[in-house]
Amino acid sequence: MATAESQLDRCAILVMSLGEDAAGEVFKYLSSREVQQIGGAMANLKQITRSDVDQVLEDFRQEADQFMAVTLGSDDYIRSVLTKALGTDRAAGLIEDILEAGDSGNGIDALNWLDPNSVAELISQEHPQIIATILVHLERDRASAVLALLNERLRNDVMLRIATFGGVQPAALVELTDVLNDMLSGQGAKRSKMGGVRTAAEILNLMSSAEEDAVVANLRDLDSDLAQRIVDEMFVFDNLADVEDAAIQMILKEIDTASLTIALKGAPEELRAKFFKNMSNRAAEMLRDDLEAQGPIRISKVEEEQKNILLIARKLAEAGQITLGRPGNDEYV
Repeated sequence: MATAESQLDRCAILVMSLGEDAAGEVFKYLSSREVQQIGGAMANLKQITRSDVDQVLEDFRQEADQFMAVTLGSDDYIRSVLTKALGTDRAAGLIEDILEAGDSGNGIDALNWLDPNSVAELISQEHPQIIATILVHLERDRASAVLALLNERLRNDVMLRIATFGGVQPAALVELTDVLNDMLSGQGAKRSKMGGVRTAAEILNLMSSAEEDAVVANLRDLDSDLAQRIVDEMFVFDNLADVEDAAIQMILKEIDTASLTIALKGAPEELRAKFFKNMSNRAAEMLRDDLEAQGPIRISKVEEEQKNILLIARKLAEAGQITLGRPGNDEYV
């Protein structure tokens, strides 16, 4: 090819030019979806010329120099980059959040780069309110994985605090700053965006069924009304049967057939039909054959694949590409 045909191709060429060791280090900082996309682009690249590689490297050098040179006036740079990437409407809210924080960066985001075991080890001995404060700031899948590593009594206590969380209190911030070795600055949290019933439901959705049931049962004993509100907010795999066909089609583009085959093991016929309907006739027939041919599968494996698909669906919803509505509810998750 004479020139890189897309940003993804350019990424693929850049990574391939780094060598195996350096490329491996880069992939450690990417999501599984990003790794899959770049890996696919690498596999599809044909007839790359030396001039292609030189051009991509030169472009990267210039962009890196521009990025490193950003100091004064960086607010304008952030606005420009995010607006180009996300569009004016979607970028507006994010720009507001970033610039409103000013110089008091939220160092807790660094915990999203650690494995759940490391995070759990770091916070497990802290006060449940401190743990809840940390978890509501983490990515939902990371928070769920960390919560699953806590003992049952602590897990239940923390989930109750997450569900009733109203923002970061000054005293909690002081303790949290000590725990994270000054990773956090002293800014306040936006009460409308952190914690609450929705956050608790999103975290619970990503836990195993046994852990989820235990937490909900405990919450019912402590506050039955609160527990019911959390359950009402939860969106489970079977609820995909109620979303729009266009949303199912978008989800199908992001998942592989092997994962879907396992996730649909024992699923209601209505849900299976929903996926069949939104696939080509050939793909649907192959999926039916795979479902009929597959042997027994551990429930834990089925739940894992279902939660992976739900995670993809939620990310699409958060990006504004689909909506995941609950029957009889005008709100979305």
